[in-house]
Amino acid sequence: MVKKILFVDDEPRVLQGLQRMLRCMISEWEMKFVESGQAALDLMSQEQFDVLVTDMRMPGMDGAQLLTRVKELYPSVIRIVLSGQSDRETILKSVRPAHQYLSKPCDAENLKSTITRAFALRDLLGNKDLKHIVSKIDALPSMPALYKQIMEELSSDDPSLRKVGEIISKDVGMTAKMLQLVNSAFFGMYNHISNPIQAVNLLGLDTIKALVMTVQIFSQFKEKAISQHYLEVLWMHSLRTGQCSRYIAMAELNNKQFVDDVFMAGLLHDIGKLVLLVNFPKEYKEVVQAAKVPDISCWESESVIFGTTHAEIGAYLMGIWGLSDPIVEAIAYHHFPSRCPHKCISPLAMVHVVDAILNHEPENGEAVQGLDKDFLEQLTIMDSIPKWKELCQKGTEEQLVND
Repeated sequence: MVKKILFVDDEPRVLQGLQRMLRCMISEWEMKFVESGQAALDLMSQEQFDVLVTDMRMPGMDGAQLLTRVKELYPSVIRIVLSGQSDRETILKSVRPAHQYLSKPCDAENLKSTITRAFALRDLLGNKDLKHIVSKIDALPSMPALYKQIMEELSSDDPSLRKVGEIISKDVGMTAKMLQLVNSAFFGMYNHISNPIQAVNLLGLDTIKALVMTVQIFSQFKEKAISQHYLEVLWMHSLRTGQCSRYIAMAELNNKQFVDDVFMAGLLHDIGKLVLLVNFPKEYKEVVQAAKVPDISCWESESVIFGTTHAEIGAYLMGIWGLSDPIVEAIAYHHFPSRCPHKCISPLAMVHVVDAILNHEPENGEAVQGLDKDFLEQLTIMDSIPKWKELCQKGTEEQLVND
Protein backbone atom coordinates (compact mmCIF):
# COMPACT_ATOMS: atom_id res chain seq x y z
CA MET A 1 0.00 0.00 0.00
CA VAL A 2 1.41 3.39 -1.05
CA LYS A 3 2.20 5.75 1.85
CA LYS A 4 0.86 9.30 1.64
CA ILE A 5 2.69 12.40 2.84
CA LEU A 6 1.47 16.00 2.90
CA PHE A 7 4.05 18.81 2.84
CA VAL A 8 3.05 22.34 3.88
CA ASP A 9 5.12 25.49 3.36
CA ASP A 10 4.13 29.01 2.31
CA GLU A 11 7.24 29.37 0.13
CA PRO A 12 6.79 27.76 -3.33
CA ARG A 13 10.58 27.47 -3.78
CA VAL A 14 10.84 25.35 -0.63
CA LEU A 15 8.11 23.01 -1.90
CA GLN A 16 9.82 22.77 -5.29
CA GLY A 17 13.08 21.90 -3.53
CA LEU A 18 11.36 19.16 -1.55
CA GLN A 19 9.85 17.75 -4.74
CA ARG A 20 13.28 17.57 -6.37
CA MET A 21 14.89 16.16 -3.24
CA LEU A 22 12.31 13.36 -2.89
CA ARG A 23 11.77 12.55 -6.56
CA CYS A 24 13.55 9.24 -6.05
CA MET A 25 10.76 8.16 -3.65
CA ILE A 26 7.77 8.60 -5.99
CA SER A 27 7.47 4.85 -6.53
CA GLU A 28 7.03 4.31 -2.76
CA TRP A 29 5.36 7.51 -1.55
CA GLU A 30 2.46 9.56 -2.79
CA MET A 31 3.32 13.18 -1.98
CA LYS A 32 1.16 16.29 -2.03
CA PHE A 33 2.41 19.86 -1.60
CA VAL A 34 0.32 22.85 -0.44
CA GLU A 35 1.16 26.43 0.50
CA SER A 36 -1.02 27.06 3.57
CA GLY A 37 -2.41 25.45 6.68
CA GLN A 38 -5.98 25.91 5.49
CA ALA A 39 -5.18 24.27 2.16
CA ALA A 40 -3.71 21.35 4.08
CA LEU A 41 -6.86 20.92 6.19
CA ASP A 42 -9.05 21.16 3.08
CA LEU A 43 -7.05 18.43 1.37
CA MET A 44 -6.99 16.23 4.48
CA SER A 45 -10.78 16.39 4.65
CA GLN A 46 -10.85 14.74 1.21
CA GLU A 47 -7.86 12.36 1.36
CA GLN A 48 -6.23 10.21 4.04
CA PHE A 49 -2.56 10.92 4.82
CA ASP A 50 -0.03 9.03 6.92
CA VAL A 51 2.46 11.81 7.63
CA LEU A 52 2.25 15.61 7.77
CA VAL A 53 5.43 17.69 7.33
CA THR A 54 4.89 21.39 7.95
CA ASP A 55 6.75 24.66 8.26
CA MET A 56 6.13 26.75 11.38
CA ARG A 57 6.12 30.36 10.26
CA MET A 58 3.29 30.82 7.78
CA PRO A 59 0.79 33.65 7.29
CA GLY A 60 -2.76 33.04 8.43
CA MET A 61 -2.73 29.62 10.09
CA ASP A 62 0.78 28.96 11.38
CA GLY A 63 2.38 25.56 11.83
CA ALA A 64 1.50 25.25 15.52
CA GLN A 65 -2.19 25.92 14.80
CA LEU A 66 -2.17 23.43 11.92
CA LEU A 67 -0.51 20.74 14.05
CA THR A 68 -3.06 21.25 16.82
CA ARG A 69 -6.00 20.97 14.42
CA VAL A 70 -4.56 17.85 12.77
CA LYS A 71 -3.95 16.28 16.17
CA GLU A 72 -7.62 16.86 17.04
CA LEU A 73 -9.12 15.83 13.69
CA TYR A 74 -6.68 13.17 12.43
CA PRO A 75 -4.74 11.94 15.48
CA SER A 76 -3.13 8.93 13.81
CA VAL A 77 -1.26 11.16 11.33
CA ILE A 78 2.40 11.45 12.32
CA ARG A 79 3.19 15.16 12.69
CA ILE A 80 6.66 16.45 11.78
CA VAL A 81 7.87 20.06 11.83
CA LEU A 82 10.38 21.09 9.15
CA SER A 83 11.32 24.66 9.90
CA GLY A 84 14.13 27.18 10.10
CA GLN A 85 14.93 29.21 13.19
CA SER A 86 11.73 30.18 14.98
CA ASP A 87 11.01 32.46 17.90
CA ARG A 88 10.79 30.93 21.37
CA GLU A 89 7.04 31.44 21.71
CA THR A 90 6.28 29.63 18.44
CA ILE A 91 8.55 26.73 19.39
CA LEU A 92 6.87 26.35 22.77
CA LYS A 93 3.48 26.24 21.04
CA SER A 94 4.59 23.37 18.82
CA VAL A 95 6.19 21.25 21.56
CA ARG A 96 2.96 19.44 22.45
CA PRO A 97 1.26 18.82 19.08
CA ALA A 98 4.38 17.86 17.07
CA HIS A 99 5.90 14.39 17.21
CA GLN A 100 9.27 15.43 15.78
CA TYR A 101 11.06 18.60 14.71
CA LEU A 102 13.55 18.82 11.86
CA SER A 103 15.55 21.95 11.16
CA LYS A 104 16.04 23.67 7.80
CA PRO A 105 18.14 23.16 5.84
CA CYS A 106 17.50 19.44 6.11
CA ASP A 107 19.47 17.05 3.92
CA ALA A 108 17.61 14.49 1.82
CA GLU A 109 18.87 11.44 3.72
CA ASN A 110 17.80 12.79 7.11
CA LEU A 111 14.32 13.66 5.85
CA LYS A 112 13.91 10.32 4.05
CA SER A 113 15.11 8.29 7.03
CA THR A 114 12.80 10.16 9.43
CA ILE A 115 9.75 9.54 7.24
CA THR A 116 10.73 5.93 6.45
CA ARG A 117 11.13 5.23 10.17
CA ALA A 118 7.71 6.75 10.82
CA PHE A 119 6.14 4.38 8.32
CA ALA A 120 7.89 1.37 9.85
CA LEU A 121 6.57 2.34 13.28
CA ARG A 122 3.02 2.69 11.98
CA ASP A 123 3.20 -0.90 10.77
CA LEU A 124 4.36 -2.02 14.23
CA LEU A 125 1.01 -1.13 15.78
CA GLY A 126 -1.77 -2.72 13.75
CA ASN A 127 -4.79 -1.76 15.91
CA LYS A 128 -6.19 1.40 14.27
CA ASP A 129 -8.14 2.56 17.33
CA LEU A 130 -5.07 2.27 19.54
CA LYS A 131 -2.97 4.02 16.89
CA HIS A 132 -5.37 6.97 17.02
CA ILE A 133 -5.09 7.17 20.80
CA VAL A 134 -1.33 6.69 21.07
CA SER A 135 -0.55 9.17 18.27
CA LYS A 136 -2.58 11.80 20.11
CA ILE A 137 -0.54 11.50 23.31
CA ASP A 138 1.74 14.49 23.90
CA ALA A 139 2.75 13.74 27.50
CA LEU A 140 2.45 11.01 30.09
CA PRO A 141 1.51 11.61 33.73
CA SER A 142 4.05 11.29 36.49
CA MET A 143 4.07 9.81 39.96
CA PRO A 144 2.41 12.41 42.23
CA ALA A 145 5.33 12.55 44.66
CA LEU A 146 7.87 13.20 41.89
CA TYR A 147 5.59 15.72 40.19
CA LYS A 148 5.33 17.60 43.48
CA GLN A 149 9.10 17.51 43.92
CA ILE A 150 9.86 18.99 40.50
CA MET A 151 7.22 21.71 40.82
CA GLU A 152 8.59 22.68 44.24
CA GLU A 153 12.18 22.70 42.98
CA LEU A 154 11.35 24.87 39.94
CA SER A 155 9.30 27.25 42.12
CA SER A 156 12.08 27.68 44.68
CA ASP A 157 14.19 30.84 44.89
CA ASP A 158 17.31 29.06 43.68
CA PRO A 159 16.35 25.94 41.66
CA SER A 160 19.11 23.41 40.97
CA LEU A 161 19.55 21.92 37.51
CA ARG A 162 21.17 18.87 39.09
CA LYS A 163 18.17 18.25 41.36
CA VAL A 164 15.73 18.78 38.49
CA GLY A 165 17.64 16.27 36.36
CA GLU A 166 17.73 13.71 39.18
CA ILE A 167 13.96 14.00 39.75
CA ILE A 168 13.22 13.61 36.03
CA SER A 169 15.52 10.58 35.76
CA LYS A 170 13.38 8.74 38.33
CA ASP A 171 10.12 9.18 36.42
CA VAL A 172 9.12 7.36 33.23
CA GLY A 173 6.77 10.03 31.85
CA MET A 174 9.07 12.98 32.54
CA THR A 175 12.11 11.20 31.11
CA ALA A 176 10.35 10.19 27.89
CA LYS A 177 9.14 13.74 27.20
CA MET A 178 12.51 15.31 28.00
CA LEU A 179 14.32 12.93 25.64
CA GLN A 180 11.80 13.62 22.88
CA LEU A 181 12.60 17.32 23.10
CA VAL A 182 16.36 17.16 23.51
CA ASN A 183 16.78 14.69 20.63
CA SER A 184 14.91 16.87 18.15
CA ALA A 185 15.88 20.19 16.59
CA PHE A 186 13.25 21.97 18.73
CA PHE A 187 15.97 23.74 20.69
CA GLY A 188 18.89 23.40 18.31
CA MET A 189 20.13 20.05 19.64
CA TYR A 190 21.46 17.54 17.14
CA ASN A 191 23.34 14.98 19.23
CA HIS A 192 21.90 11.67 20.41
CA ILE A 193 21.15 12.16 24.12
CA SER A 194 19.78 9.41 26.37
CA ASN A 195 20.74 10.81 29.77
CA PRO A 196 17.97 12.98 31.32
CA ILE A 197 20.43 14.87 33.57
CA GLN A 198 22.52 15.77 30.52
CA ALA A 199 19.31 16.74 28.69
CA VAL A 200 18.33 19.15 31.47
CA ASN A 201 21.80 20.72 31.45
CA LEU A 202 21.69 21.23 27.69
CA LEU A 203 18.22 22.79 27.67
CA GLY A 204 18.96 25.08 30.61
CA LEU A 205 16.88 26.24 33.55
CA ASP A 206 14.90 28.96 31.71
CA THR A 207 13.74 26.54 29.01
CA ILE A 208 12.90 23.81 31.52
CA LYS A 209 10.85 26.26 33.61
CA ALA A 210 8.98 27.48 30.51
CA LEU A 211 8.25 23.91 29.40
CA VAL A 212 7.10 22.72 32.82
CA MET A 213 5.37 25.79 34.24
CA THR A 214 3.94 27.38 31.07
CA VAL A 215 3.56 24.66 28.44
CA GLN A 216 2.88 22.09 31.19
CA ILE A 217 4.65 19.18 29.53
CA PHE A 218 4.42 17.26 32.82
CA SER A 219 1.30 16.29 34.76
CA GLN A 220 0.39 13.91 37.58
CA PHE A 221 -1.94 10.93 37.82
CA LYS A 222 -5.50 11.88 38.74
CA GLU A 223 -7.49 8.87 37.50
CA LYS A 224 -9.09 7.25 40.55
CA ALA A 225 -9.66 3.98 38.68
CA ILE A 226 -5.88 3.45 38.65
CA SER A 227 -4.60 1.61 41.69
CA GLN A 228 -1.93 3.62 43.50
CA HIS A 229 -0.32 0.36 44.57
CA TYR A 230 -0.06 -0.88 40.97
CA LEU A 231 1.43 2.46 39.87
CA GLU A 232 4.07 2.22 42.57
CA VAL A 233 4.87 -1.38 41.60
CA LEU A 234 5.21 -0.36 37.92
CA TRP A 235 7.35 2.66 38.80
CA MET A 236 9.63 0.62 41.09
CA HIS A 237 10.04 -2.16 38.51
CA SER A 238 10.90 0.36 35.77
CA LEU A 239 13.47 2.11 37.94
CA ARG A 240 15.02 -1.18 39.10
CA THR A 241 15.21 -2.45 35.51
CA GLY A 242 17.00 0.72 34.42
CA GLN A 243 19.40 0.65 37.36
CA CYS A 244 20.24 -3.06 37.10
CA SER A 245 20.64 -2.88 33.32
CA ARG A 246 23.06 0.01 33.76
CA TYR A 247 25.14 -2.04 36.23
CA ILE A 248 25.45 -4.83 33.69
CA ALA A 249 26.30 -2.44 30.86
CA MET A 250 29.05 -0.84 32.93
CA ALA A 251 30.52 -4.27 33.71
CA GLU A 252 30.32 -5.59 30.15
CA LEU A 253 31.07 -2.52 28.04
CA ASN A 254 31.88 0.63 29.98
CA ASN A 255 31.01 3.05 27.17
CA LYS A 256 29.08 6.10 28.41
CA GLN A 257 26.66 6.34 25.47
CA PHE A 258 25.92 2.63 25.58
CA VAL A 259 25.43 2.71 29.37
CA ASP A 260 23.05 5.69 29.05
CA ASP A 261 21.08 3.89 26.30
CA VAL A 262 20.82 0.74 28.41
CA PHE A 263 19.58 2.64 31.47
CA MET A 264 17.01 4.52 29.40
CA ALA A 265 15.80 1.35 27.67
CA GLY A 266 15.37 -0.29 31.05
CA LEU A 267 13.56 2.67 32.58
CA LEU A 268 11.17 2.98 29.60
CA HIS A 269 10.69 -0.70 28.68
CA ASP A 270 7.18 -0.85 30.22
CA ILE A 271 6.06 2.64 29.18
CA GLY A 272 3.32 1.03 27.09
CA LYS A 273 1.69 -0.10 30.35
CA LEU A 274 1.55 3.53 31.39
CA VAL A 275 -0.18 4.42 28.10
CA LEU A 276 -2.78 1.69 28.65
CA LEU A 277 -3.28 2.59 32.32
CA VAL A 278 -3.95 6.24 31.50
CA ASN A 279 -6.27 5.64 28.54
CA PHE A 280 -7.99 2.38 29.57
CA PRO A 281 -7.90 2.20 33.39
CA LYS A 282 -10.92 -0.11 33.74
CA GLU A 283 -9.81 -2.47 30.98
CA TYR A 284 -6.30 -2.58 32.41
CA LYS A 285 -7.66 -3.68 35.76
CA GLU A 286 -8.96 -6.73 33.86
CA VAL A 287 -5.44 -7.31 32.49
CA VAL A 288 -3.94 -7.18 35.98
CA GLN A 289 -6.59 -9.55 37.36
CA ALA A 290 -6.19 -12.02 34.50
CA ALA A 291 -2.41 -12.02 34.92
CA LYS A 292 -2.78 -13.28 38.50
CA VAL A 293 -3.70 -16.69 37.10
CA PRO A 294 -0.65 -19.02 37.08
CA ASP A 295 1.12 -19.27 33.71
CA ILE A 296 -0.76 -16.22 32.32
CA SER A 297 1.53 -13.27 31.71
CA CYS A 298 0.59 -9.62 31.60
CA TRP A 299 1.42 -9.34 27.91
CA GLU A 300 -0.75 -12.37 27.11
CA SER A 301 -3.70 -10.75 28.90
CA GLU A 302 -3.08 -7.49 27.04
CA SER A 303 -3.04 -9.31 23.72
CA VAL A 304 -6.46 -10.85 24.43
CA ILE A 305 -8.06 -7.61 25.63
CA PHE A 306 -6.37 -5.03 23.38
CA GLY A 307 -5.16 -7.07 20.41
CA THR A 308 -1.60 -5.90 21.06
CA THR A 309 0.80 -5.56 24.00
CA HIS A 310 2.44 -2.81 26.02
CA ALA A 311 5.72 -3.55 24.21
CA GLU A 312 4.39 -2.58 20.76
CA ILE A 313 2.47 0.40 22.15
CA GLY A 314 5.46 1.76 24.04
CA ALA A 315 7.81 1.27 21.11
CA TYR A 316 5.40 3.00 18.75
CA LEU A 317 5.05 6.08 20.96
CA MET A 318 8.76 6.37 21.73
CA GLY A 319 9.56 5.83 18.06
CA ILE A 320 7.30 8.59 16.77
CA TRP A 321 8.69 10.80 19.53
CA GLY A 322 12.10 10.30 17.93
CA LEU A 323 13.96 8.23 20.53
CA SER A 324 16.90 6.24 19.17
CA ASP A 325 16.53 2.83 17.52
CA PRO A 326 18.39 0.84 20.24
CA ILE A 327 15.97 2.16 22.89
CA VAL A 328 12.87 1.64 20.72
CA GLU A 329 13.97 -1.91 19.82
CA ALA A 330 14.57 -2.75 23.48
CA ILE A 331 11.03 -1.59 24.31
CA ALA A 332 9.45 -3.39 21.35
CA TYR A 333 11.14 -6.79 21.77
CA HIS A 334 12.03 -7.04 25.47
CA HIS A 335 9.83 -10.14 25.86
CA PHE A 336 10.87 -11.78 22.56
CA PRO A 337 14.30 -10.47 21.48
CA SER A 338 14.58 -13.20 18.81
CA ARG A 339 11.99 -11.24 16.81
CA CYS A 340 14.32 -8.25 16.56
CA PRO A 341 16.02 -8.07 13.14
CA HIS A 342 19.32 -7.02 14.76
CA LYS A 343 21.15 -9.74 16.68
CA CYS A 344 23.93 -8.14 18.74
CA ILE A 345 24.97 -7.18 22.27
CA SER A 346 22.58 -4.30 22.76
CA PRO A 347 20.30 -2.59 25.28
CA LEU A 348 17.66 -5.13 24.23
CA ALA A 349 19.75 -8.11 25.41
CA MET A 350 20.42 -6.60 28.81
CA VAL A 351 16.90 -5.32 29.41
CA HIS A 352 15.42 -8.67 28.40
CA VAL A 353 17.55 -10.54 30.94
CA VAL A 354 17.06 -8.02 33.75
CA ASP A 355 13.30 -7.88 33.19
CA ALA A 356 13.12 -11.68 33.44
CA ILE A 357 15.27 -11.74 36.59
CA LEU A 358 13.23 -9.04 38.33
CA ASN A 359 9.88 -10.51 37.28
CA HIS A 360 10.69 -13.95 38.66
CA GLU A 361 13.18 -13.11 41.45
CA PRO A 362 15.04 -16.47 41.24
CA GLU A 363 16.68 -17.80 44.40
CA ASN A 364 20.42 -18.55 44.51
CA GLY A 365 21.16 -21.30 42.01
CA GLU A 366 17.64 -21.25 40.57
CA ALA A 367 17.33 -20.85 36.78
CA VAL A 368 15.90 -17.59 35.48
CA GLN A 369 12.46 -18.10 33.94
CA GLY A 370 11.18 -16.35 30.82
CA LEU A 371 14.48 -16.07 28.98
CA ASP A 372 14.71 -16.25 25.19
CA LYS A 373 17.46 -18.86 25.25
CA ASP A 374 17.84 -19.13 21.46
CA PHE A 375 18.58 -15.40 21.29
CA LEU A 376 21.00 -15.46 24.23
CA GLU A 377 22.83 -18.54 22.92
CA GLN A 378 23.15 -16.92 19.51
CA LEU A 379 24.91 -14.02 21.23
CA THR A 380 26.95 -16.49 23.36
CA ILE A 381 25.97 -14.76 26.60
CA MET A 382 24.07 -17.55 28.39
CA ASP A 383 27.13 -18.17 30.56
CA SER A 384 26.97 -14.54 31.72
CA ILE A 385 23.52 -14.90 33.32
CA PRO A 386 24.78 -15.90 36.83
CA LYS A 387 27.07 -12.86 36.93
CA TRP A 388 24.23 -10.63 35.68
CA LYS A 389 21.99 -11.93 38.49
CA GLU A 390 24.61 -10.79 41.01
CA LEU A 391 24.84 -7.38 39.35
CA CYS A 392 21.04 -7.08 39.51
CA GLN A 393 21.24 -7.62 43.24
CA LYS A 394 23.85 -4.85 43.53
CA GLY A 395 21.76 -2.50 41.41
CA THR A 396 18.71 -3.17 43.57
CA GLU A 397 20.66 -2.53 46.77
CA GLU A 398 22.02 0.76 45.41
CA GLN A 399 18.52 1.93 44.49
CA LEU A 400 17.22 1.11 47.96
CA VAL A 401 20.08 3.10 49.53
CA ASN A 402 19.45 6.10 47.23
CA ASP A 403 15.71 6.04 47.90
